[in-house]
Order: sequence, then C-alpha cells, then structure tokens
Amino acid sequence: MKFKYFIGGAIMLPLLPFMYLHGQRIVKSVPKLPDAEGPEGIVWGPANRSLRLLVVGESTMSGVGVATHEEGFTGALARTLGAGWKTEVQWRVYARSGFTLKKLKAEVLPLIEEKEVDLIVVGMGGNEAFKMNTPAGFRRDMQAVIDDLRARFGADVPICFPNMPPIKEFPAFTPLIKFTLGNMVEYFGEELTDLIKGQRNLFYNHEVIRLAHWTKALNMDEDPTAFFSDGVHPSGLTYTTWGTDFGAFIMREVPFPESGSSI
Repeated sequence: MKFKYFIGGAIMLPLLPFMYLHGQRIVKSVPKLPDAEGPEGIVWGPANRSLRLLVVGESTMSGVGVATHEEGFTGALARTLGAGWKTEVQWRVYARSGFTLKKLKAEVLPLIEEKEVDLIVVGMGGNEAFKMNTPAGFRRDMQAVIDDLRARFGADVPICFPNMPPIKEFPAFTPLIKFTLGNMVEYFGEELTDLIKGQRNLFYNHEVIRLAHWTKALNMDEDPTAFFSDGVHPSGLTYTTWGTDFGAFIMREVPFPESGSSI
C-alpha cells in the first residue's frame, strides 16, 4: 500500500495547483449546510434488553444534509440494530462537520458525558482526504482516537468503522478531485484494515460504496444526485441505505453486547 501511495503522490504532486483551483470552485458552489438536530434518541424495544450506542465522527455522522439525526445515519443504524437484535437502542451522537481526527480527539471526545456504552461507531475519513493527511498520519491519528475511547470505555466495548465515503462518486467534484481524493480515501481504508488487525473488538466495513449497486438494489433510475443533498453530503435516501447496510454488517460481525441486556 505504501508503494501505491508514493506512486499516487508522485502523480498528484504536479496536480496540486489545479486541485487547489478546483477545490476553491467547489467550496463556492456547495452550500453550507448545518449539522442535524436531535443528537440523541431511543428506539423502543423489549424492556429487559437494551443497547447503548455512541456515534462519533465527521459530517456524515453529524447528519449534514438532513434536518434531524432520526433521518440520518444514526437513526437508520439504530432502527436496524433494534429490529435485528430485538433490543431497545439508546443512541447519542458526538460529531462535527469539517473535523479531522485530531480535532475530533481534542474537541469532541472530551464532550462525551456517558460513562458506559455498549457499542461505539467512529465515522471518519473524508476530511482526512480533504486536508491531505498521509496514510501514516491517518493511521497515527486514528489510533489516538481508538486509544482515547479505550481509556474511557475499556477494551471490551466493540468499536465499529463504517465504509469510507465514496468520493469518486460525488457529483459536485470535478474528475480531477474525484480521482485524487477518491484514491486517497481508499488508501485510508486500506490503512484502517491493516491497523485493526490484532486489536480486539475493532470492526471495519472495508467494502467500497458503489452507487450503481445501491441503485440496482433499490430499483431506481441511475441518477447519482438522488444520493446527495448538495453534491457532497448524503441525502436522506443515502443515510437510510448506508445506516441499514452498516447495521447488517455489525450484526454479522459483532456479537450482541450482553452487558447491555441488564440496563
């Protein structure tokens, strides 16, 4: 992977001035959308079985593109876990649009009020590509976030990582930005796959999101804009599809955290 990154870096280096110009044009064309409201909620279920879900991350986890988290990724994920595991799900989101892993650790994780949780989801990667972090830097910064969460909640709590954002399919991005940043975020995915090897209770869905697959599964017309609220951030359709798919991944890979059954 490092060799592939260095080759990619050599290709991207002369393109940086053009990437900057393209990036500035994109920033001006994409509207500034707020984080979703309602960062906590409950999916009601059996009184004797409950799951405490904590979600942290960047704009996709903060629900940019929909009005409330009920309509976003966490709402869909919680409903999927509740139905599949036949459990009540108490969920809360700590996420900020535009934040990198370093800022997440420094400014968001200290805000967490919960003392005990049963399942943690960390959704990061897009901003690491936008800020041109390196794979080594991404690995270091992600490990620091993992270490912080482990210090707070212990090594027995599963930490799950959703798919990397499909930058290569963002309608608002130019082909140049799709190619460079899309490859970059896929490098991060490979780095995360390697990082979690040998570490307990870490789970990453490394499958690359392909909108053509979702379009076929949902029996839709091939219109990629339907999956985006502003050409960059997900629409409600994407959040529902993604949260449902990731919930299925978690239930396949992670045993139900039995400590939650006595809450």
